[in-house]
Amino acid sequence: MQSPLFAFTETQTQDRYALQNEQLLRVTLEGHEDLLARKGTMVAYQGLLEFEGNYQTQGQHHARAMSGEGLDLMRVSGQGTVYLANLAQYIHVVDVDHQGLTVDGSYVLALDSALHWDVVSIDSQYGISGTGKYQLNISGQGKVVLMTSGQPLMMQVTPDKYVNADADAVVAWSKSLRVQMQAQTHSSGVWRRRGNTGEGWELSFLGQGYALVQPSELLPPQNAVIGSGMAAQFGMGQHGAHGANQGNIFTN
Repeated sequence: MQSPLFAFTETQTQDRYALQNEQLLRVTLEGHEDLLARKGTMVAYQGLLEFEGNYQTQGQHHARAMSGEGLDLMRVSGQGTVYLANLAQYIHVVDVDHQGLTVDGSYVLALDSALHWDVVSIDSQYGISGTGKYQLNISGQGKVVLMTSGQPLMMQVTPDKYVNADADAVVAWSKSLRVQMQAQTHSSGVWRRRGNTGEGWELSFLGQGYALVQPSELLPPQNAVIGSGMAAQFGMGQHGAHGANQGNIFTN
């Protein structure tokens, strides 16, 4: 049998993380360090590998229950090669150093098991719950693999040049940055989802670092709210963002 498909052979590399192509990740395991990967993203593997649901600490379980944010991970162990992908999204391998990384958990494909993460909240100046309200702080030494819808834009943030970005398009940013969530309209329409401007919420970044933005504005999930009822939908009352989130960090 002959076909151009046979040109898409396996990547030959000694690196632990390698891109088979822009939308497919290749990870080599040698038995001494496990891999944490998003559940259901394994598309193929070779060798003696085991897959199991990753145990969550009490702090991580509490953070997921309170915020809805977290990581649904499986643990991959053994010796071999595993290929990971998710909805043909673009894949990016990022080194996490002492500065740390803040990321929307929806865009995490995999990470080294030695890395630590905790859930943090991004306060809205109006106290309205929605996309960008909770994120993950990842710290330690290792690599995390992110996914984006399309090729992303890396924006540099400096003390004399701050950056504003649509909260629905932000993927990750430097942990050291100061961040505030605010409405993109100052009219009374702020209390209606996305107001009447066609835009919604933005994150403002100040300090020294970077912000990663994807070319896709994913709409906030309509039912991803704290509590229930109309008041909770718009972040007001005891079931809203301020009432239900007196602390702003849940650690593992």
